[in-house]
Amino acid sequence: MQIIYHSHSTIQLISGDHSLIIDPFISGNPQSKTKVEDIRTDAVLLTHAHADHILDAVPIAKANQVPIVANPELAAYLTWQGAENTVGMNIGGTFDLGFAKVKMIQAFHSSGIIDEEKQVIHYGGMPAGYIIEMDGKTILHAGDTGLFGDMKLIGERHLIDVAFVPIGDHFTMGPEDALQAAEWFNAKLTVPVHYNSFPVIHQDGDRFVQQLESKGLKGRKLELGDTLEL
Repeated sequence: MQIIYHSHSTIQLISGDHSLIIDPFISGNPQSKTKVEDIRTDAVLLTHAHADHILDAVPIAKANQVPIVANPELAAYLTWQGAENTVGMNIGGTFDLGFAKVKMIQAFHSSGIIDEEKQVIHYGGMPAGYIIEMDGKTILHAGDTGLFGDMKLIGERHLIDVAFVPIGDHFTMGPEDALQAAEWFNAKLTVPVHYNSFPVIHQDGDRFVQQLESKGLKGRKLELGDTLEL
């Protein structure tokens, strides 16, 4: 399996002829080394409705003629925005993509679409994360979340190969809480995401990895565009 860190919280998993992408936020991040039109995927997974997680979902899904998987409210909203194929699911549920199984798990955050022009906020459904079983590996994408105790239960119930956890603070967990989350998830490898895209979420990814290792956990910082081989 190949894992590409595109930008912010945007992760793409590739195995053979199949791939999926999570929370595509590429065109909105000038630091991204990827172009939206270059993405080839079989599915788009969304954790919640904020713009920095859904911005490029519809263009990528339409260009590849693939489904968008999201909570029911966000799936319905994106259908109205032109998405041709959406799958609405909810926390605790599992959806079989054929080449991968994706389970939606809990996250503590907010979720909505802000229309600045009309000064309207559209409800975006419950925020979530995903546990993905693909190519014999188990990948956890925590989504945008704060620390919560059931992370320990998730780690006890799943043998996680790679966990992607936010460390940016302000909008999500900061590094201290993310370290606790990493201990509870107990993944073979923990990768920090959702930081340094904006000044308010600036963090030191190298230091976070060092702190993981001081706790006996393996971590890796990925630069935008980096590929991880499993």
